[in-house]
Amino acid sequence: MNLPNRLTLLRVALVPLFLVLCLVAFPFHYTVALAVFGAAAFTDFLDGRIARKQGLVTDFGKFLDPIADKLLTTAALLVFLAQGCLDVWAVMLVLAREFMVTSVRLMAAGDGTVVAASFAGKLKTVAQYIAIIAMLLALQWRELCVGFGFDPLWSSLPILAAQILLWVSVVLTCWSGVQYLWQYRRYFSADR
Repeated sequence: MNLPNRLTLLRVALVPLFLVLCLVAFPFHYTVALAVFGAAAFTDFLDGRIARKQGLVTDFGKFLDPIADKLLTTAALLVFLAQGCLDVWAVMLVLAREFMVTSVRLMAAGDGTVVAASFAGKLKTVAQYIAIIAMLLALQWRELCVGFGFDPLWSSLPILAAQILLWVSVVLTCWSGVQYLWQYRRYFSADR
């Protein structure tokens, strides 16, 4: 197994650790979770860069990389939902897009076609990563504000800003999903 694929597998392995760090309360747990999330997101950047630069692009990597991204971002969205910082509709829209695109990938794989990530797909991933980082920082800030007895307004403004970023990422997620569906619409014809 080549290095890019190992990095992708590492990203998958970091997801449960990220979840535990978010959900088990201890001092600065969101900061530690953010470090793990950052490391996982960095593997996403590294694996693609190394694969392209060294000619190590594989069908396995093209298939597993988007799944690893989905696992990481979905874990974060579910944490935010559990914390009451994200609306269930946002999570549902993201999951619906991910299921549809994964279905397209599976149908294409049946024809021997590998559906690689598009520019819009990569853009939505970056937007999701930025929004997730913002929310993790806001959650850590909220815990600090509560711990020091600050006015709740000081902790709610960063949460609101992060929620706006999350909704921007949801819009980009839906947009990229529509592009995938349009580009591979032949897999949804009644004649198939």
